[in-house]
Amino acid sequence: MARKKKTVELDRDNGVAPGLVAKTKKRLVIAGGRSHPALTSAVAAGLGTEIAPTEHRTFASGEIYSRFEVSIRGCDLFLIQTFGEPVNEWLMETLIMIDAAKRASAKRITVVAPYYPYSRQDKKGRGREPISARLVADLLKTAGADRVMSVDLHAAQIQGFFDGPVDHLFAKPVLLEYFRENLTAEDRETLTIVSPDMGRVRVADTWSDSLDAPLAIIHKRRDPKIANQVSVHEIVGAVEGRTCLLVDDMIDTGGTIVKAAQALKAAGARRVIVAATHAIFSDPASERLQDASIDEVVVTDTIPLTESRRWEGLTILPIAPLLARAIHEVFEDGSVTSMFGGDA
Repeated sequence: MARKKKTVELDRDNGVAPGLVAKTKKRLVIAGGRSHPALTSAVAAGLGTEIAPTEHRTFASGEIYSRFEVSIRGCDLFLIQTFGEPVNEWLMETLIMIDAAKRASAKRITVVAPYYPYSRQDKKGRGREPISARLVADLLKTAGADRVMSVDLHAAQIQGFFDGPVDHLFAKPVLLEYFRENLTAEDRETLTIVSPDMGRVRVADTWSDSLDAPLAIIHKRRDPKIANQVSVHEIVGAVEGRTCLLVDDMIDTGGTIVKAAQALKAAGARRVIVAATHAIFSDPASERLQDASIDEVVVTDTIPLTESRRWEGLTILPIAPLLARAIHEVFEDGSVTSMFGGDA
């Protein structure tokens, strides 16, 4: 039996058009690409739901195919896809899934990209260079994304590249909780927060305030013509006899962090602990980070890590609870900013 719908009569005096009124309810749907299925599952579990069944194929030619196996019409879709290796394949899969969702009449599409691809190409350092981070934003918007959510963008200005709402989340609360529970009394007494370069000073300064610890800065110089090569120059601040906590947004090949740690130990640091959000760990990062100058590395699981890239001194913290809470706030029209004390 067909559902009886309420009718609205023509009301010229009040400018009301005639029509039908149906009571609809918002529906949150979680979907994910193939880049990090464990993270997608953890986020869905945190929200008390399941992942929307999706068919994925990669043909012999390399072309990608994605199809939602159930109706997502009218839903608030959160598409989770992070961008570790192979980044270009996952980016293409994301665009195809957005297009499929748009054509399936999803009401709103939010791309949840814990690690934003091409985030280091956010400006022109030399003539005739691309601004690839802006290009990615344009691709997502053109494909049909209405909103983007990401964690610890390499440059905050990337938020302005996307023509729509961007939820910039911070992994700092997750990392802070770990250190507050696991630092020894001696570590807390002698703790110094260290910025690995001038670009991360503002972030390191917030860590300094949160842990009530002094700040030190490492001045480095990078050759713009040679990728992933850094030379450490000098340390600004007292580190001798202290526990140094190096904080950064990502670790790629590990060259910057290892040279910074070596410089700190050479300057008399008692211990060096590394904290980063995104563990890209391009070869030979895992081997480099096991250097004697580094006592512990703490990261989140925004990017999946195979067993071959893990070692005893590596701690991986779950980011899914943070993502699940942010998704809930967005869906319920709540405040993401309130999650970070007004800083987001």
